[in-house]
This record gives sequence, C-alpha cells and structure tokens, in this order.
Amino acid sequence: MEITKKGTPYKLKGIQPKVGDKAPDFKVENLADELVKLSDFSGKVVLISVIPDIDTRVCALQAKEFNKIASELDGVQLITISNNSKEEQAEWCAGKDISMEMLHDSNLEFGEAYGLVMEELEKLARSVFVINPRGEIVYQEIVPEMSSEPDYDQAIKATRAAR
Repeated sequence: MEITKKGTPYKLKGIQPKVGDKAPDFKVENLADELVKLSDFSGKVVLISVIPDIDTRVCALQAKEFNKIASELDGVQLITISNNSKEEQAEWCAGKDISMEMLHDSNLEFGEAYGLVMEELEKLARSVFVINPRGEIVYQEIVPEMSSEPDYDQAIKATRAAR
C-alpha cells in the first residue's frame, strides 16, 4: 500500500489488517513505562488512533478530537499510538492538559504488526482501527494523504456499533 505526504508517495512496509481480521496483538509502553498489550483490553471495544508525529498540527487535532469523543463513550478504550519518544508525548499531553492512554511505539512493533511503517520517514501512517470485544477489526481507515485528518464520524459510528 502507498500513501502520500503533501503529494509525495511513500510505501507502507508489510500487510495491513482488514475489516473482519483478528486484530494483531502488540506490546508497547505507555507514559508510565508500563507494557501495554492489545490483549489487555480483551472484551472491550478499542479505538486505536495512530498518528505520525504528535508535534504536528494535524496529529494534535486528531489526538484531541478522539480524546474528546472517546470521553463521551462508555465502555470504549481509546489508545493513541505514535513512534514519538515518551518524553515528546508526555510534554505534549502536559501542555494540552490531556490525559489519555498514549503509547510510544519506539521500536515499531505495533507499526510492523499493522503494516503502517513508512520506512523512508521512520513514521507510522495516520490511521484508525476499531476493534470489537471479540478482538476483530470492525473499522479500518488508513488516511491516504498524511496531512489530512481521518473520518471521525465514520470511526465513531463504527465504535458505537461495535459495542
């Protein structure tokens, strides 16, 4: 699969899971240095918001928007993942007075499991996954242009339907 950044094409490494697939498990650390696995949320609806770089305008908008929306949805676990460092993520959250499950995929384990690594940029592709309580992907959006926001309405609609 290929996406663009301001018109320049970039190939994604690996195979992206599709709707209906069992969501690949992963292990990444949160801001408290705790290892978090997708399987930790078994039996819950999980909304995974993937951003290339927390310190950019569109990524900040995506993180804030999903944080606001998810806080209004009972029984939904929001996870925001980027491959920024723990320090960059913690500084961003503190500056915005936001508390969310922010995971740093520094070794790209999540990115490789989900086929989202843009090797030339060493970044994750902007994307959204909704996983139902049985661990199946019920919604997937890999945003074709990195500088565009995801379709929040469709992601939330899928999240509500997954419960």
